[in-house]
Amino acid sequence: MTQAHSDGRDALRAELRWAAIVGAAVALIVVAVVFAGVVLGINPPSNIEHIDPKTLHLSAEFTESNLGTRVDANGQVTVRVVTTQFSFIPSCMVVPAGQPVTLRFASPDVIHGILVTGTNVNTMVVPGYVAQVHTEFTETGDLLMPCQEYCGIGHSQMIATVRVVPAADFIPDAQGKVSCEPLR
Repeated sequence: MTQAHSDGRDALRAELRWAAIVGAAVALIVVAVVFAGVVLGINPPSNIEHIDPKTLHLSAEFTESNLGTRVDANGQVTVRVVTTQFSFIPSCMVVPAGQPVTLRFASPDVIHGILVTGTNVNTMVVPGYVAQVHTEFTETGDLLMPCQEYCGIGHSQMIATVRVVPAADFIPDAQGKVSCEPLR
């Protein structure tokens, strides 16, 4: 066997080895995605809810009296926030530690970005759509929630607080609302 013929076989073996490694890596990624989606229930956002940004403040869900944290009759904790240039309404939200929470955001004007520091909450709020995030806050304390998408000249002042309290201190009023004022 000639040297060139032997080098060709070695190169082919090396290529096949790398092809097997890449194939195994792709298969591992596919298994991880399927496991996350089926077993853990982690999926990309897929609910598309349209809302008219011009009448956002008139809709039942995002009227001023319905904003903030509310506990439904079934115990579901939902926080509704309007992101507008250059503030969050409300600017402080109270959530319980160790319980599932649904955050719902809407914007009447421009695109905003939401990031709750130290958590997995990170989403865009686009006018005409409702952005929804399901999460569970594990540690108590005040977390900052700045706008992370440049929304105009007052962008740097657009920040809110998410107050995570122990479940025992999370006590809704008669209407199911919880706000930051009584907890101070």
